[in-house]
Amino acid sequence: MKSYDRLFIGGEWVEPSSTNVIEVVSPMTEEVVATVPEAMEADVDRAVEAAKRAFDEGPWPRMTPAERGAVLAKVSDAVRNEMGDVAELISGEMGSPVSWATMAQVLAPTMIFDYYAGLGSTFAFDEFKDGLLGPVLVTKEPVGVVAAITPWNVPLFLAASKLSPALLSGSTVVFKPSPETPLDANRLAELFADAGLPPGVLSVVPAGREVGEHLVNHPDVNKVSFTGSTAAGKKIGAACGAQLKRFSLELGGKSAAVLLDDVNLDEALPLLMPNAIMNNGEACISQTRILAPRDRYSEVVEALVEQVKLMKVGDALDPETVVGPLVAERQRDRVESYIRIGQEEGAKVAVGGGRPAGLDKGWYVEPTIFVDVDNSMRIAQEEIFGPVLAVIPYDSDADAVRIANDSSYGLCGSVYTADDDRGLGIARQVRTGTYMVNSGIPIDFSSPFGGYKESGVGREFGVDGLELFLEKKTVNLPAGYTPKP
Repeated sequence: MKSYDRLFIGGEWVEPSSTNVIEVVSPMTEEVVATVPEAMEADVDRAVEAAKRAFDEGPWPRMTPAERGAVLAKVSDAVRNEMGDVAELISGEMGSPVSWATMAQVLAPTMIFDYYAGLGSTFAFDEFKDGLLGPVLVTKEPVGVVAAITPWNVPLFLAASKLSPALLSGSTVVFKPSPETPLDANRLAELFADAGLPPGVLSVVPAGREVGEHLVNHPDVNKVSFTGSTAAGKKIGAACGAQLKRFSLELGGKSAAVLLDDVNLDEALPLLMPNAIMNNGEACISQTRILAPRDRYSEVVEALVEQVKLMKVGDALDPETVVGPLVAERQRDRVESYIRIGQEEGAKVAVGGGRPAGLDKGWYVEPTIFVDVDNSMRIAQEEIFGPVLAVIPYDSDADAVRIANDSSYGLCGSVYTADDDRGLGIARQVRTGTYMVNSGIPIDFSSPFGGYKESGVGREFGVDGLELFLEKKTVNLPAGYTPKP
């Protein structure tokens, strides 16, 4: 893995303001594999200043959307050309199984870049219309300087989800990746520079929480786009609200997968399980509550246990691995504490619950299924962010909907049934921003994604994702005005 001794600020690799470094530790070996400079408040100030200057004076906001989209397309091509290397880089940083990382950590981001690159030629930034009192122009302008803050679980995917629409809008971005995954962020900066992004439009400042707070509160930041924990999101929302600063939040989840009483398990589980323990369980959209009809509960549990037993746990760089190590020792400690909590609450471990044999190095936890779970238990209410599932019985469709909605979160969910229309009826009743009916696709990049309740504010992806970074301006025009072709 490549180490860095400089920060990407204002389009250049510059000397950091301090000698502090971030050590990237392999979740497989527990050894330091690379270092990067840790950005300090002075570095953030320099990055924001460069972003503001690029927005106020530079060419980027004044280029056509199609020209900005062309830069995104170049970056997409560059990422795709080194897909295997980038997948291994991300797996090495945070433990994502490389077989999953290739598709979700690398290919999916290129799809996001491509979508917004194409939108640059089709989205109506200007709309002339007849108002009630005369002709009107409604124009959509870039929001300004954007602070983009992402966690470590799907780092390039989340970078693409924020940088693509923000940059297409004409805004400039100061990007703070997680300190656990700075390497892919720096590689992305290199690819943007190679693609011809003008100076100042993008800066990358790997740092911890305190420096992130400084970025959020910076008076020259016009918009904050954050993905992370609900607790951190509440603090960011409060800080932005105090300044009347635009913000969007993509936060936690505790999604429920409903298996209806007519479900064919042989068809449903291959769709469900990749979304139940995806990315080692370190995904906000994971289907971690599995709701089973009471009269088929034992059958469902048996089938789930057999599925989990087939999952290979091991080195994230092994193509056969399904569950790799958790990102850090503290994350393993967190997951193990929830396994103890579940047992103390009266739930039973049907499979897993410990550390896998033969893996003495690395932050591994066995994929775990809890049974005899009541939805009021902490393991059913709180986001564990690890390979831990809770199987909850229900008595009727209405009861399943009640349990699914009995959560402070509302990000994702799913239903599996022999009757698609019956499943759609369940989907309409569950209070989440994204839902799957007999599907294994949790996110469509051309459609809005986000959460109800404590799962967030705003919608990413699709046209909605672009409009997060646009301000609408109404221009009232003189009677008889006709726009020039």
